[in-house]
Amino acid sequence: MTSWPTPGPDLPSRAEEFASVAALHAEQADSARALPRAVADGVVEAGFARHFVPARWGGSAGSVTDLLHAVSTVAQGCTSAAWCASVLAGAGRMGAYLPEEGQQELWAKSADTAVVGALVPRGSATEVTGGWRVTGEWNFTSAVALSDWALVCAMVPRANGREPWFFALPRQDYRVADTWTSVGMRGTGSDTLLADNVFVPGHRGFRRQDMADGNSVGSDARCHTAPLRLLSGLLFGAPALGAARAALRVWAEHSGAATDDTNVAARTSLARMAIGVDGAGLLMERAARVADAPHAGPHELVRSPADCAHAVDQLVDVVEELLRTSGSSGQLAGHPLQRIWRDVHSLASHVALRFGPVGAAYGARLLDPSAFRRFPTR
Repeated sequence: MTSWPTPGPDLPSRAEEFASVAALHAEQADSARALPRAVADGVVEAGFARHFVPARWGGSAGSVTDLLHAVSTVAQGCTSAAWCASVLAGAGRMGAYLPEEGQQELWAKSADTAVVGALVPRGSATEVTGGWRVTGEWNFTSAVALSDWALVCAMVPRANGREPWFFALPRQDYRVADTWTSVGMRGTGSDTLLADNVFVPGHRGFRRQDMADGNSVGSDARCHTAPLRLLSGLLFGAPALGAARAALRVWAEHSGAATDDTNVAARTSLARMAIGVDGAGLLMERAARVADAPHAGPHELVRSPADCAHAVDQLVDVVEELLRTSGSSGQLAGHPLQRIWRDVHSLASHVALRFGPVGAAYGARLLDPSAFRRFPTR
């Protein structure tokens, strides 16, 4: 197994070393529909699982900006590895909303415990003495094969209807069905997690709304108190940024037209696409700074999700153009642009990255007469 430095606060620098390992195995991950063991181990050993774990449990309680840089770096080697790294970090953050006893149990062995999140409420929970009985099937659970624990979303009966809660399940309490046969992001191993009438103690559950609002338990680190809407677009969009940067590099390396001194059009096109990627990166950087800031106003709460969704749309457009202008060679099986093209198109379909809903919310905010008098620029 690869020898890694002891995880600490400098995640982006460790990500550079890990990216080279992920790149070596990217084709294998794509064909096997899961990360190879060396890459799966590397995601945890590089420090992604502990990045958002509270400091009192040995975690880094790290910044969103550092995660953006680290994930986009890994994505330059393998989009699937970067996605798994990001979702493990995000699920680790979710643990901070468990009651204190639940957190202690979750990270009893190590802050590097690999936690995955099944985010859509596709399960049901029945309250019993001392806790809950949870049953459900959660498809598209990324990196589930790597997991030690899972936080699954299930609906809880209430007097006025039903309410979504998250429940922490140890690995022995759930099964994994091999169902992931996607066009892109194949290496994420986003298979189906199944639980059948599992008993979950009361201290291993929390309301989904508490996570959405940033009502963490026992931690005042900004990564735990920030509302979820400030982070979601970055967690799922960061891999697209690195993938698009990799696509630019591949296109430049494989395009004979661009090396022809007389082909001004090819060079102009490459410059335009590189600027497009940089622009998307700047939008994400701004969103990450907002997420890391001590407070966010109502404008930022709707602008950041729209920024991230628009940035990913822009990155998809760039990769689309790169493949279309790669010539006949780009259509041949095994050309490196093809995997990146499939990955970014699949990634962009995630609900957190759809511009329609978040764009409408931001547009509604911009209709406020005060929006342009004090237009935020940072």
